[in-house]
Amino acid sequence: MKLSPREAPGYFRNPDPKRPGILIHGPDTMRVAARRQEVLAALTGPEGEAEMRLTRLPASDLRKDPAALIDAVKAQGFFPGQRAVFVEDAGDGAAPALSAALEDWREGDAVIVVTGGQLTPRGALRKLFEGHPGAYAVGIYDDPPDREEVARMLAEAGLTRLSKDAEEALGALGRELPPGDFRQTLEKLALYKHGDETEASAEEVALVAPQAPEAELDELLDTVASGRREEIGPVLRRLSAQGVQPVTLCIGAVRHYRRLHQAASDPGGPGSGVAKLRPPVFGPRRDKIVRQAQGLGVVKLEAALTILTDTDLQLRSASTAPQAALMERALVRLAMLASQGR
Repeated sequence: MKLSPREAPGYFRNPDPKRPGILIHGPDTMRVAARRQEVLAALTGPEGEAEMRLTRLPASDLRKDPAALIDAVKAQGFFPGQRAVFVEDAGDGAAPALSAALEDWREGDAVIVVTGGQLTPRGALRKLFEGHPGAYAVGIYDDPPDREEVARMLAEAGLTRLSKDAEEALGALGRELPPGDFRQTLEKLALYKHGDETEASAEEVALVAPQAPEAELDELLDTVASGRREEIGPVLRRLSAQGVQPVTLCIGAVRHYRRLHQAASDPGGPGSGVAKLRPPVFGPRRDKIVRQAQGLGVVKLEAALTILTDTDLQLRSASTAPQAALMERALVRLAMLASQGR
């Protein structure tokens, strides 16, 4: 039978050993693996002990030896406690062996936990589990964790003292990051705050959060948007020495100024606009973007985007002008635009 999205988290935390098994499937292997790990830990106990009561079977092996699954399900272990059999990366070809194991399953046998990729609704494997009266099937998709699940993950990581801004920052990260990355971020934050009784802040969340690929351009873009044109040359030379191309700089600048324009154009003001940015920004970086959007305003930002669009066209054209010089000139013009009227 199918588990609904509302019922699934409860089962993952507390699987029923009187049910023969569960199929966990979905296109995101990381999300599927996280749920599988949660179910197996709840069934077989803490890490270390779990391996004593867990049998792993690649789905590809079941075609050669279908009886291996029934043998593993019926086997009596040396250690007391609930046992589980994990069948990894199953497809429709594994359905016959799994069907036989489910039919032969009796209370007290090992629970069968199966993972699969993006399975079609009419495929044999989904039909088997969704139509079975005792087994479960659940699809894992890109739905972000709800508030209750985030709170549970925070409690598991030992993060009980958070400022309101930190809670909001972590909630936004939970919606944006893959589950594995989000869990690692919580673990890093918990390690960072180990022995510290003060509340975790949004700035500390920003310190441990995964950095976006364009993070190395942030210093230059912040310098330009703040109107500090005398600092552009040294930063630009350093980035050039690192192999950052003028076209890459232009793409990053366009993205940054579009975000500023989005924030400045928000009816609720730049602060409200920044809160709606995706991916989200936190801490000092959020404050910088709010200040830049307020200082530049919509009119200047539209002029800046025009400069960048023209520069982008030149960089991609057959022009023989030095690309680095074109980009530096555009950045200086943007910085002069930011300093006007101050």
